[in-house]
Amino acid sequence: FVTSGIRIGSAAVTTRGLVETDMVRIVELIDEALMHHADASRLTGVRHQVNEWLQAYPLFQA
Repeated sequence: FVTSGIRIGSAAVTTRGLVETDMVRIVELIDEALMHHADASRLTGVRHQVNEWLQAYPLFQA
């Protein structure tokens, strides 16, 4: 069994209140992380961008 890609669900994205246009930014961040997976500095930058961006979209609190 061999796969040729990754599958990412959108439930967590929509639960946080992100919309379809936000997917473009998500894809860009994923692409940067994958293309520079061996560069710790780039990965730290991506992590910082994600954390900063998603502060405006907190996880659902029951």
